[in-house]
Amino acid sequence: MTLEDLEARIAQRAAASPEESYTAKLIARGINKAAQKVGEEATEAVIAAVTGDRTELVKESADLLYHLLVVLKAADIPLREVMSELDRRTAQTGLAEKASRTDQS
Repeated sequence: MTLEDLEARIAQRAAASPEESYTAKLIARGINKAAQKVGEEATEAVIAAVTGDRTELVKESADLLYHLLVVLKAADIPLREVMSELDRRTAQTGLAEKASRTDQS
């Protein structure tokens, strides 16, 4: 499965009844609740990483990606916008990008 596949599945489930779909229920509860879930899953992923629990890190990373895409759906931000931003950022090295900035001091 790709992130694009997951985004499509989330869109499909978001259109369902909140009584039938966890995704629809999350979105119906509002972006604040969906964003809270991103924070919870991020914290759980960090704990798994720090404790060296590979199995839990994989599971929590999946939860984090899912909940982040739910938030993007709730905010009406397509994944392609995020991917475009990543493309923009990786078009040059961090050192080259920093050197291209004008001195702000």
